[in-house]
Amino acid sequence: MIIDTSAFIEMIRKGEFIEGSLSVITVIEILRGVKPGKRKKVKKLIEESFEIIHIGNNVIAKYCELYDALKSKGEHIPDADLIIASTALARNETLLTKDIRHFDRLKDLGLKIKIYA
Repeated sequence: MIIDTSAFIEMIRKGEFIEGSLSVITVIEILRGVKPGKRKKVKKLIEESFEIIHIGNNVIAKYCELYDALKSKGEHIPDADLIIASTALARNETLLTKDIRHFDRLKDLGLKIKIYA
């Protein structure tokens, strides 16, 4: 399972731990919100606790497919969310998220979503 930024933040707030992987984009989004003096420590903790998925050729190809499909419908999703969704699709994994607004539009393109409550 790929954990989206919104689900990851909620998981931390609740003090829960869910096994899964993180897109490098989620790591970036999390770390930019951490005070500079604590970033290194938080980054290390994240890297020790989760598999971090980097943007490889499969993710890039899936991103381009999704981008083209959305563009043809006149729709747009922020690049960060589109890369996270592309990561889940490229790995054929479910995306755990609280951000239904953006990701719901990708269900008809094959994205499997689990809502984090």
